[in-house]
Amino acid sequence: MARQRIVQVEAGGIAQGLGVRPGDVLTAINGKPVVDLIDYQTFTCHRHLTLDLERQGQPYRVACAKDPYAPLGLGFEQMLMSPQRNCVNHCLFCFVDQLPAQARASLRVKDDDWRMSLMMGNFVTLTNVSDRELERIIRRRCAPLYISVHATDPQLRARMLGQPRGARIMEQLRALAQAGLSFHTQAVLCPGINDGAQLQRTMEELAALGPQALSLALVPVGLTGHREGLYPLRGFAREEARQVLEQAQAMAQGCLKRRGDPFVYPADEFYLLAGQDFPPDEAYGEYPQIENGVGLCRLLQAQYSRAWQEGGLDRARPGSAAVACGVAVAPFLRQMLAAMPVPGVQVQVYPVENRFFGPSVTVSGLLTGSDLMRAMAGVRCDRLLISQAMLREGEHVFLDGATLEQVRDALGVELIAVTDGQGLLEALAGIG
Repeated sequence: MARQRIVQVEAGGIAQGLGVRPGDVLTAINGKPVVDLIDYQTFTCHRHLTLDLERQGQPYRVACAKDPYAPLGLGFEQMLMSPQRNCVNHCLFCFVDQLPAQARASLRVKDDDWRMSLMMGNFVTLTNVSDRELERIIRRRCAPLYISVHATDPQLRARMLGQPRGARIMEQLRALAQAGLSFHTQAVLCPGINDGAQLQRTMEELAALGPQALSLALVPVGLTGHREGLYPLRGFAREEARQVLEQAQAMAQGCLKRRGDPFVYPADEFYLLAGQDFPPDEAYGEYPQIENGVGLCRLLQAQYSRAWQEGGLDRARPGSAAVACGVAVAPFLRQMLAAMPVPGVQVQVYPVENRFFGPSVTVSGLLTGSDLMRAMAGVRCDRLLISQAMLREGEHVFLDGATLEQVRDALGVELIAVTDGQGLLEALAGIG
């Protein structure tokens, strides 16, 4: 039986009014055991509640009537109210397996917990989800989930994930779709493995799942300089990237006619690799896969352009600004900033080679503090701009453990992390 130890009771909250104390144990809500946070949130969204609890081994029961969305005011030992579920796969392209020895221990945790997918938008494979657990997902109406598919061919997916249970993905997705639960999907593409005909099959079979399959992101495999002893993989050549875009664009056009949305969204990296322009702003809709690197550049440009056209740059502080970014996006940023300059501000874009993960990693979000301190040493400017994506969410810490303050002090310059196009313009102008 699930037992949830209470460690906090909100002062003035509903639970405190019922006499619940820290140290008590919650055993059931309305007669149902509480497996985890998903159950807790589901069961407490009712007007009438009966809580079964224990205090020092003695059971007791309380009841209340409340607004269905009013919280009880309880805190538990674990955030998910059960242990986090880690990955059981051995993916041939796993990024965690490619981390350098000096990477933080927290980066080596292989999360594959569908509950974090629901709450945080993390991509999961569902290989550690049993039939019984899938039924609970459906019963609790947990949607949308974010699911790493990679390939719909059962044998190929199982091989790519190094996990026989990976072959069941279409069975699982069909069960979700038939229950009316929506989901986003992604495919990390490895040249010569799941591109070409396999990519075509994946796009077609996922799109056939109807409106419940909301989107498919195509992401090129990320390869670091630390792959000793791992499966031999390579990155996409320019012509191969163009082939992926050609397939995706043809599929998207068909989906627009059949279902009213493109469904397939290649990541920005494919356009940069292929040397092709990004689709227009409207082609991304509501940017459903922005956290997956899909549409980041176009959205940044759209935001920057709107802010630039609105004016107000007469308040700009004259001087010089530097933008440090990944190697891949540097040409795009140079072109954008040259087309929409800030009066009185000299701007230089500096592509920073990634020495922490290896030079084959060219995205801005994986640059580290040590990369910046090395590449920008000696650069003279009034303010240095970087992407907020380089920092741990909610903290001023880079992937190598260096802090924003340490990098700022080492370089001796005002260091500004920007989150969007408007923030970029304001930071360049010194008016943010």
